[in-house]
Amino acid sequence: MTTPAAPTSVRHEVVVDAPIERAFSVFTQGFGSFKPPEHNMLGVDIAETVFELTEGGSVYDKGVDGSECHWARVLAYDPPNRVVISWDISPQWQIETDHAKTSEVDVRFIAEAPDRTRVELEHRNIDRHGDGWEAVREGVNADDGWPLYLHRFADVLAA
Repeated sequence: MTTPAAPTSVRHEVVVDAPIERAFSVFTQGFGSFKPPEHNMLGVDIAETVFELTEGGSVYDKGVDGSECHWARVLAYDPPNRVVISWDISPQWQIETDHAKTSEVDVRFIAEAPDRTRVELEHRNIDRHGDGWEAVREGVNADDGWPLYLHRFADVLAA
């Protein structure tokens, strides 16, 4: 699942038994179906995770009380091949409002067969977060970071 990456990037991939269009759709429209509920910066439980399906859109969590936590921006949206989002979360695991201090998550979908898709995820430019960026890299690369997201994503597609 993991390929070597630059020190300021992490890469993970998963192959799923699903057509490319379905894999892309579940990853974007169904992001909340595999995002761990404990990955939450709201003060309340998450009612839903919204992934706006357009360049310039947002990815955010809506709390059960109606509050919102916007933690990513959609930088590129090219269905069913690629989506790029920002990572607007600081090394202190707080929302980063300075876009110059955010990294990018580039997700590519490659059809290996009509019903089989390889999903390659690269979280790059992590050093843009400034002091403490290594903690961001370690967090997103840890077992409960992107590997967990991709494992749960594959489980959703297999169900």
